[in-house]
Amino acid sequence: MSKIKTINNTRGHPEYFKTIITAKSRNFVGRKFVFSAIDNFINQSDKGYFTLIGEPGSGKSAIAAQYFNNNNNVVYYNFHPPQPPLLRGENNELGDYETFLEIVNNQLLEILSSLETDQIDNELENNDNLFSLLLQKISDKLPQKQPLIIIIDGCHRLDLNQYKRGANLLYLPRYLPKNVYFILIRRPFPNNKSSLLIETPSQTLDLSNYPEENKKDIQNYLKTYANNQEKLQILDSSASLRVNKNESNFMYVSEIIKHPNLSPESLPESLDKYYQEHWNIMNKTIEKEPELSLKTLECLLEKELFISVENIAEILDEDEYDIEIILEDWREFLHLETQENTPYYKFYHPSFHHWLKEKLRDNITD
Repeated sequence: MSKIKTINNTRGHPEYFKTIITAKSRNFVGRKFVFSAIDNFINQSDKGYFTLIGEPGSGKSAIAAQYFNNNNNVVYYNFHPPQPPLLRGENNELGDYETFLEIVNNQLLEILSSLETDQIDNELENNDNLFSLLLQKISDKLPQKQPLIIIIDGCHRLDLNQYKRGANLLYLPRYLPKNVYFILIRRPFPNNKSSLLIETPSQTLDLSNYPEENKKDIQNYLKTYANNQEKLQILDSSASLRVNKNESNFMYVSEIIKHPNLSPESLPESLDKYYQEHWNIMNKTIEKEPELSLKTLECLLEKELFISVENIAEILDEDEYDIEIILEDWREFLHLETQENTPYYKFYHPSFHHWLKEKLRDNITD
């Protein structure tokens, strides 16, 4: 990974972000194709938005953390902290947007103070448009060809109801000053949530479009983990059952290899909790439309194969539009493949597919 020229600053991000960054970047390997794409975008565009999309467990947050580690000119924000807001010492009454502004502005002020030889302007105090003003001031003072990069991880967790109709997530600027770049990281979005209203260069990289690169990085990760013969033997004995050469999900692999003695039918507690978080989100749709949602879920779980909205509607004798609304709600957990202009869906990982089948069976027998 090439390093872009850096600004010398003390960063100023909260202490708990250090915990996230350290955890996410531990045992990091590969992903050169992603870093190359980001570097090329920055080198070829004088500003802009770069969006990294990936299914749950695909390693998005690890990429963000490693990029932060390797480039000092990066402002970092993550919407998935490891502790409740109250324990982090934050104002629990602040919404996503207000918390984001407070934390990111602090980091931007640190950068600006490293670029300013004089005291920071009085106009920055109590300025209602501080975020945009800081971006512009830093842009004006950046040494030539040095970018300011703001990573926002976990954008899929944002509540759209907090924003005015048609507004960008976090009210991100439509126009950007020169040498200012945002890297937005998220799971797949439903169509009504995915667009940015911007007039600046942009690029999207979807990790699901790079299956061979993902598999190769997983294999390199396994080799790095098995750094002694004992681990390698354990890995060899369990890999044939749990981790095959087509595996491309970092979350699944990283948790499975920590528990080599688990039976093939069992999951590590960490993965079980992870899938339960998925279910809690999916269950919001089920609570709104229980009968049709559960029937749709049963169709998706019938086989580990792709199925179209049209197929589900035919099986259930329901309107395609109603099925599509449900699948849009669950979009972040579904792998999508388009065949002859028709989208087909299945759950993003066989392990989660199996977990859901067990969940439904347990609910029925309870």
